[in-house]
Amino acid sequence: MRFHIVGTREVLISHSGLVLAGALLQATELKRRLDRVKLEGMGRPEISHGDNVLSMIGLLCLGKSDFEAINAFEEESDEFFRRALGIKLVPSEPTLRQRLDLLGAHDAKPATPAESRVRTILLEESAQMIRRHAPKLTACFKDWIPLDSDVSPFDNSNTKKEQVSYTYKGMDGYAPNFAYLGQEGYMINCELRPGSQHCQCGTPAFLNETLKFARRITQAKLLVRLDAGNDDVENVRVFRKKEHGPVDWIIKRNLRKESPAEWFEEACAHGDSVNCRAGKEMWIGDAWRERDGKLERVVVQAIRRTMTADGQALLLPELEVNTFWTSLKPTQVTAQQVVELYHDHGTSEQYHSEFKTDMDIERLPSGKFATNALVLECGLVAYNALRLCGQESLRQDKHLPPDEKMPIRKRVRRRRLRSVIQDMIYMASRLVRHSNRWLLALWKKNPWRPAWERVYARFLSGGRRGLIPMPLTG
Repeated sequence: MRFHIVGTREVLISHSGLVLAGALLQATELKRRLDRVKLEGMGRPEISHGDNVLSMIGLLCLGKSDFEAINAFEEESDEFFRRALGIKLVPSEPTLRQRLDLLGAHDAKPATPAESRVRTILLEESAQMIRRHAPKLTACFKDWIPLDSDVSPFDNSNTKKEQVSYTYKGMDGYAPNFAYLGQEGYMINCELRPGSQHCQCGTPAFLNETLKFARRITQAKLLVRLDAGNDDVENVRVFRKKEHGPVDWIIKRNLRKESPAEWFEEACAHGDSVNCRAGKEMWIGDAWRERDGKLERVVVQAIRRTMTADGQALLLPELEVNTFWTSLKPTQVTAQQVVELYHDHGTSEQYHSEFKTDMDIERLPSGKFATNALVLECGLVAYNALRLCGQESLRQDKHLPPDEKMPIRKRVRRRRLRSVIQDMIYMASRLVRHSNRWLLALWKKNPWRPAWERVYARFLSGGRRGLIPMPLTG
């Protein structure tokens, strides 16, 4: 079949889902607080700080992390980008780059009060957005809400960006730290770090800040899960602070110079055997060790392999020992359940992947470290806006009649950001102005339209009035 290509004067939009993120952002105090930030040597700018930062967040919601991407929206004749995000003026590429440079440098000054830092504003308003719009957080076990923190290196090889250095993954880049809340994976904190920085360096302060943001969202019991790189008593002292409320933890121990054979013998003597395949034996049990003047529980997982999974016999048995510090009581959580809860911590690797690849943010756009740190924090807000769109669509889908449900083949607990961007953000529509109102005409037979409209109505109910979706008739 041959198609004949013709032009049209109608205003067609390929990314009408940006109004979903815009409805979330306009319901916050983000723009007002950003506009109040005072930069040294700059009076009242023509394009406000809020317009610049919200423009960057809008680009990241579309999966565009380069400053040059703003050129497609700077002189957009239909003004959709500006109206969707609720901003007055769309900045040019040089303005966006220079303003983020200035705001990043402003945050980097040690004398800058915390309440006037752009970082603080972005993270606080993001936490408030999650608290206001997120469905109920899903616990990982009983009443415990998981709080996962980990470092995930960004590959920025073959660049001359500030503080790009060799990471433990074997490439040049950055080593940012992230923290996620709930089984849904809402990002509540992030921090850009040089690639060569050890994962524990600065982590106690990061965790202290993370718990404060978590308490802006929920007062439930938290279960913090950390890798062996963060096996440090300073982290435990942060968790024990009364101001953070009920906090438990599972931290993988760094065996350092301890003997795996001795741990294996202790697990066999005091642990329980777990059924495994032929050629593999596993014991899981409890031990107790003194730490920081207190007796703490240690869960031990010991594995002995005499045969590989494909049936190849081993000349010498292989020993593998994993130990975990935990504050969970044996009467509440068994040793095997502790191991399973720690293994579930690996889900945070999926969140890293979505943030780095789905939003295309791994190779940060600036050569300046402070600017890249600010872009990363803008990415946190965009990430949570997209996550809220995905989770709310699942919630609204339950209330739709069978013929209007989203075309999802299997039941899922969380929608991947790539799916949200493809199915809900990049939804085609026609922009119409009628009776002094702006309308979005969506294709009547679009399978995602019923859920999309319900999500938009839900977000608007907690925010301001915006663009109105209108089914395309005929």
